[in-house]
Amino acid sequence: MELHRCSLLALLLAVTCSVAVAYDPLDPKGNITIKWDVISWTPDGYVAMVTMSNYQMYRQILAPGWTVGWSWAKKEVIWSIVGAQATEQGDCSKFKGGIPHSCKRTPAIVDLLPGVPYNQQIANCCKAGVVSAYGQDPAGSVSAFQVSVGLAGTTNKTVKLPTNFTLAGPGPGYTCGPATIVPSTVYLTPDRRRRTQALMTWTVTCTYSQQLASRYPTCCVSFSSFYNSTIVPCARCACGCGHDGYRGNGGGGKNARAGDGRSRRNSGGGGGHSGGTECIMGDSKRALSAGVNTPRKDGAPLLQCTSHMCPIRVHWHVKLNYKDYWRAKIAITNFNYRMNYTQWTLVAQHPNLNNVTEVFSFQYKPLLPYGNINDTGMFYGLKFYNDLLMEAGPFGNVQSEVLMRKDYNTFTFSQGWAFPRKIYFNGDECKMPPPDSYPYLPNSAPIGPPRSVAAAASAILVVLLLVA
Repeated sequence: MELHRCSLLALLLAVTCSVAVAYDPLDPKGNITIKWDVISWTPDGYVAMVTMSNYQMYRQILAPGWTVGWSWAKKEVIWSIVGAQATEQGDCSKFKGGIPHSCKRTPAIVDLLPGVPYNQQIANCCKAGVVSAYGQDPAGSVSAFQVSVGLAGTTNKTVKLPTNFTLAGPGPGYTCGPATIVPSTVYLTPDRRRRTQALMTWTVTCTYSQQLASRYPTCCVSFSSFYNSTIVPCARCACGCGHDGYRGNGGGGKNARAGDGRSRRNSGGGGGHSGGTECIMGDSKRALSAGVNTPRKDGAPLLQCTSHMCPIRVHWHVKLNYKDYWRAKIAITNFNYRMNYTQWTLVAQHPNLNNVTEVFSFQYKPLLPYGNINDTGMFYGLKFYNDLLMEAGPFGNVQSEVLMRKDYNTFTFSQGWAFPRKIYFNGDECKMPPPDSYPYLPNSAPIGPPRSVAAAASAILVVLLLVA
């Protein structure tokens, strides 16, 4: 009996951990699949087309792009790559003739930049590793390259699959499973009259975990409403402030004033970046100096100093109340001086999103992770208009309004119903304010007697006064 209880407890813990690490309830089927199609054999190996497909509805890979790695099963080398490149060549000293592109036992592959010569390109390559979310841009959610592998097997039975796949997109967060042989991919010729197929195909599935990507949330949410003058800000240290607060950087000290150009550093890691998150006052001279917007190789942010220390803040404002409709305003603000968010996505979960009538300034797409439950939607920018969320500064924000029809069976302004249950930005869940801080309805005015009763009482009083 005790053994049965232990087994049951272990199973529950395993399920709980798996949900927490790599399962998104709003995108249960979201993953990145890497597919290897062997398209020809060579004297000492094979040529494979490697295709990366992003099946995540609202999580994309932004600049500086993806990095794919693996471990060779034997002593394979990469003779050449089209559409990508290995970051290191490794030790190729044993080769007397042609030198391989990479001899690393654990190669790391990155995409090529746009504009490379045509003889180095292949379909769906050369986008600097940027991959769109499937729900936002299906055509841009694919990246590919062609690799020629040597010192490998030359038949289906002698090829050994690579192991230990890794995916950085561009930072940590993805966990990849083992390579699995699947039925060979079938291709159609351009005239669609002939079918061909790969000689061999295997796939690798990679899933994302926000907990692996960052110690802290990367965004926070604030609230306000027309019926309450209180603004509920992002929670203090929502994205991490460290244990000893801010410490001076460059001699700023505790008494550094806004506008003196000095910066501060968050010693708590700030969203998973080692060494702390640096922040500067929004009106300081440094915020306007040249080069402040230059990204760093390690992706470390430079934030505007705020109480929440988040790169992104999402503000939800209940704006207007009509007879049959109500309107909410959404504003997204970027506090990171080193980051432009291209093709950003915002996902909201709210029960009235099943009656969205019109969305202004943003694109909108309902998400149906569980079929007929329509309470989740994705917002994203209009192309060439506001799909680029600029770095911190006067232009570092985008705004929209949402008009929703009331369902009188459920609609109410009480108990925080008008505010979203969850908010995601670029696939990461944002820190919400505590429920007891939501803007509340004002106390109702005392109910007086009906006008007719009051008028009758006044008339009687007048008569009594005249009689007296």
